[in-house]
Amino acid sequence: MSGPSGDLPRLGADALARLVPMAAAVDAVEAALTGGGLDPEAEPARSVVGVGGGQLLLMPSATAAYAGVKVASVTPGNPARGLPRIQGLYVLLDGVTHTPLALLDGAALTSLRTPAVSGAALRHLAAPRVRRLLVFGTGPQAWGHVEAVRAVRPGLTHVDVVGRDPGRLAAFVGRCRDAGLSAAAAAPEDVVGADVVCCCTTAREPLFDSGRLAPHTAVAAVGSHEPDAREVDERLVGRATVVVESRSVAVRECGDIVRAVAAGAAAPGALRTLGELVRGEVPVPAGRPRLFTSAGMAWEDLAVAVAAYEAWREAA
Repeated sequence: MSGPSGDLPRLGADALARLVPMAAAVDAVEAALTGGGLDPEAEPARSVVGVGGGQLLLMPSATAAYAGVKVASVTPGNPARGLPRIQGLYVLLDGVTHTPLALLDGAALTSLRTPAVSGAALRHLAAPRVRRLLVFGTGPQAWGHVEAVRAVRPGLTHVDVVGRDPGRLAAFVGRCRDAGLSAAAAAPEDVVGADVVCCCTTAREPLFDSGRLAPHTAVAAVGSHEPDAREVDERLVGRATVVVESRSVAVRECGDIVRAVAAGAAAPGALRTLGELVRGEVPVPAGRPRLFTSAGMAWEDLAVAVAAYEAWREAA
């Protein structure tokens, strides 16, 4: 299989990091929403197929110029085998002829686009002078969110980290320090001093008491992409300015939203979308927290994959 220029390029994690720095990935997400023509509400739902020992996910998206599909596997038993829980491949196609153009590492693409989407939201939701970030989690998504917050709020100076594994926690704190930030292990109660809170976990119950948040704090929650999962409590959903990628996806897939609506703490009609936010259509009152909760959508993969491919083609 080959693209129009010969051998099909294969863009792995190192190539993606080089071709699309986090700031460029954030810009690519915003451009997809402001360039016209994209309606996240019209995106096809992801297909989830149960297979022995796990699931297969299929996520297609298309624009006039490009099309693409991510095929990912979720295998809970893999970590015990020394393999990633999530693996995948992204196929980028020409939007008219559907000729394959590139293959991208699906896990690396997800690890880049998810924090980039949060970064696009936080660029508009976070207070102008962010100094302190608290991160729940110590995996690739947690690190990506440190990079994303720093990309949109370069005044960030300190990272607090909440994690369950002492070794991974210490390594994450060290990584932050190596990147020029002060950092420390923290507890959920430390959200009281955070300007931004990023939740990057597989939690089934709220990670912290939202009553401890300062009025200006912005929260990005990316782990509650199943109806029975949640990272924040319903009180936060009820009192915050709440932004989602798509209203229909949020009320179907985002446990933070699903459970708050079921409890009567929030109304679907109060949700605002990321597209509205980046176009300046969402007022962000100063006296209430701000919440962005994400399920992950196929158009986001496509936007960042296109940015990587076009940067590769320019450099080739």
